[in-house]
Amino acid sequence: MELLDIMKQRHSVRQYQNKKIEENIRAELEACLAECNEESGLHMQIIYDEPQCFSTMMARYGKFSGVTNYIALVGKNTETLEETVGYYGEKMVLKAQELGLNTCWVAMTYGKGKCAAKIEKGEKLVCVISLGYGQTQGVPHKNKELKQVCNQEENQPDWFVKGVKAALLAPTAMNQQKFYFNFQDNQVSVKSGTGFYTKLDLGIVKYHFEAISGHKIK
Repeated sequence: MELLDIMKQRHSVRQYQNKKIEENIRAELEACLAECNEESGLHMQIIYDEPQCFSTMMARYGKFSGVTNYIALVGKNTETLEETVGYYGEKMVLKAQELGLNTCWVAMTYGKGKCAAKIEKGEKLVCVISLGYGQTQGVPHKNKELKQVCNQEENQPDWFVKGVKAALLAPTAMNQQKFYFNFQDNQVSVKSGTGFYTKLDLGIVKYHFEAISGHKIK
């Protein structure tokens, strides 16, 4: 399946079936995780069959149920951590979708103190991603128009427009889509707005754009 189709099929899912993730699928997830950690220097970890992290009142408030697997997004506590976590975490999300699993980015509504990830000295747990077989496939989120998130002009190259459209499929905090792409002198830049988790969102959005457009953002 093409990556763009996977992006279109991925929706946030908060309720999961009582079904274990098979060993062959775990192996593929772990291979992708190792590749991402190696490339980024992150310490992301997949936690399986562990219900405590989502057994809290906050998780119930967030309408999560049946969550026993999650990806812990951990890395060295630097200024670029949130953006890097967003970029590579979304790569994991799309790999999970490709393998028939469902996911949801979770920044606040989980038991951070009950997360089973190993956090070394100097590292920080940014957030987690719930993982498993959803009770549903979720629903699409409402998108802004292209002109609201980029300097769209008639002479913009096709790859740029495709990349921005892919970015609009990316999950962002409260679906605010606080980002803006600029194309000038054959180079692309993107800025995030202000607010909670906009740096994390920026990393997610960058991955969508670069993976589909085939062009790096400066």
